[in-house]
Amino acid sequence: MRYIIMVGYFKDLALIIIAAKLFGLGAKKLKAPQVAGQIVAGLLIGPSVLGLVQESEFLVVMAEIGVVLLMFSAGLETNLKELLKTGPVAFCIALAGVFVPLAGGTLLYSCFYGFSEIGSEGFFKALFVGTIMTATSVSITVQTLRELGHLKGRVGTIIMSSAIIDDVIGIIVLTFVMGFKDTDSKPMDVIIKTLLFIVFSLCVGGLIYFLFKYLDKKFFHQRRIPIFGLALCFIMAYFADAVFGIADITGAYVAGIILCNLRDAEYIAGKMDISSYMLFGPVFFASIGLKTTLDGFNFSLLWFGLAFVAVALITKIIGCGLVSKLFRFSNKDALKIGVGMMTRGEVALIVAQKGLACGLFAPEQFTAVILLIICSSIASPIILKLLFKGENSSDHADSHPDYDETDEVYAEV
Repeated sequence: MRYIIMVGYFKDLALIIIAAKLFGLGAKKLKAPQVAGQIVAGLLIGPSVLGLVQESEFLVVMAEIGVVLLMFSAGLETNLKELLKTGPVAFCIALAGVFVPLAGGTLLYSCFYGFSEIGSEGFFKALFVGTIMTATSVSITVQTLRELGHLKGRVGTIIMSSAIIDDVIGIIVLTFVMGFKDTDSKPMDVIIKTLLFIVFSLCVGGLIYFLFKYLDKKFFHQRRIPIFGLALCFIMAYFADAVFGIADITGAYVAGIILCNLRDAEYIAGKMDISSYMLFGPVFFASIGLKTTLDGFNFSLLWFGLAFVAVALITKIIGCGLVSKLFRFSNKDALKIGVGMMTRGEVALIVAQKGLACGLFAPEQFTAVILLIICSSIASPIILKLLFKGENSSDHADSHPDYDETDEVYAEV
């Protein structure tokens, strides 16, 4: 029986890799980011269309590893000086990116299902819909910015920093909203654990950096450095989630930040890209399409879903874009930041699933969240590419020698 199950997994992986590659190349031919093609591939072979691949626990784990590796690579490629310089600005943008969608989603639910008194169950359901809209999927934007060569620029760094902070604030908001439903929940615990994780990262991160600096000097450009780096990535992801209650992708990103100033940082990132490009990346992006199901969907839910998508996208652009303007970004750069922040992904799914578990979100409304993830994941990369069109890359021009630059998106780092 176990053998039969494993054989089924091999079939699923083969279909995902082939479909993701073909649709990724098709998207590239159409001048669209390959990420968008991989998501469409997952939608096509998933249960909603052809039904060739079904979501399984195995694929969920593979996708989670994929996003962790992607965030680790993003941390490795981060300009730490620029990150520290843009920190206060990113925090303000993230605040707007949370509270404007929170208000917009609450108002949207109230318009469709009626306004309720503050403190009633209907009010908290409306508030929860807004909470779902607060999350930003940093992974899809990261891959798009890497493909366009603008991950390390000021705008790319602002988007990265804001998205990470955005998710932390969003998790805190989720805990407060859940606290009204579950009396055992303690929202202050999340705030305290978040602060403790920051302190832990600063203290332990400094020690780890000097250890790796010593290893890097002794074993420069040897494969043991990327191996130790990968272990650090998984350790930080584990500690972030299991010990501090923070998203594992945040821990992976911090691990990359710790190592980003090493001489071998680019070498480590290149080795990480091998796994991402060959297997984990396609599985992660295709898994977004695989999650889509149209069971029980009707015209009433269709209108709610379309409005849900529109409000979620527009409120991110308005909130993040307007605050960016306050910090003297140009209109075009402010729009880039707003568009970069509007993608939704794994965090939105986690939030929605929490709502299903505690009765704050109806199962039939879950399709609206999937619709938001797919629309934002496809639209954001395409719009960002149009906004960056004609601009010189702000990242290093040289690519990793491990890949063919004319073929693979992961080579364009």
